[in-house]
Amino acid sequence: MQTLVDVPAPAKLNLFLHVCGRRRDGYHLLQSAFMLIDWCDILHFELRRDGRIDREDLGATLPPDDLVVRAAKALQQAARCPLGVHIGIEKRIPSQAGMGGGSSDAASTLLALNRLWDLRLDAVQLQRIGLSLGADVPFFLFGRNAWAEGVGEQLTPLAVAPARFLVLKPPQGLDTAAIFQHPDLHRATKPATISGFAANPWRFGQNDLQPVARSLCPAIAQALEGLQALGLEGRMTGSGSAVFAHLPDDRPFAGIAWPEAPGWQWRVCGNLEAHPLSGWAAGTIQG
Repeated sequence: MQTLVDVPAPAKLNLFLHVCGRRRDGYHLLQSAFMLIDWCDILHFELRRDGRIDREDLGATLPPDDLVVRAAKALQQAARCPLGVHIGIEKRIPSQAGMGGGSSDAASTLLALNRLWDLRLDAVQLQRIGLSLGADVPFFLFGRNAWAEGVGEQLTPLAVAPARFLVLKPPQGLDTAAIFQHPDLHRATKPATISGFAANPWRFGQNDLQPVARSLCPAIAQALEGLQALGLEGRMTGSGSAVFAHLPDDRPFAGIAWPEAPGWQWRVCGNLEAHPLSGWAAGTIQG
């Protein structure tokens, strides 16, 4: 049995995000294209045989019972596993950015501990645990870029061409619940099709959360204006506050220098064809 496992947890971008309605239980009906990018957290797992689960923050300080700890406890309970783990987290993905960092960490935790504890749970079993932790966790377990519908749990594999993106995160974050509960949120976008998206993936649709998010976080407007000043068409990812823009192949952005400002984070990212841990669980997750 392995005693040490180190794994990445990649971020995602929502290439568009449409709110198409609302269910009676209050959950919103969404359409989106989820795309993995190479901005990653790094998680370190060391086997414990006493059943304890503890965590060490190797970067930013996280809440005591964050999604990583919750994922480990949920897997331990579901599998009735007597083993424990010490988890070290190198947090690199910005928080409250709409990039799925916490959900990705939870998914990588489930995949890594499934191997470290030799549980041999299949992908469907891990997805069931992941969905109990958060709506975005199943996407990161899915292992591929995806067309998402429903409340985000209906996933269809999506092919996207290799590309680069400038991702910019203001100092302020945003609370997802505050945006979805806002009375000014547009909730009636007409459903789209994958074929329509495929015809122009980098400019397709819009993020319906962006107008409300801009009103709650003026720095989003500043970030979008900064991208526009570079000749780029930006939009917010997820529920923000990070924004991104596709970098055309003919633009020399390899040496881009964003103005220094306290608290701002930016990076030129490439997209990923598959999750780095794709194949770590047996079976196929059905969309």
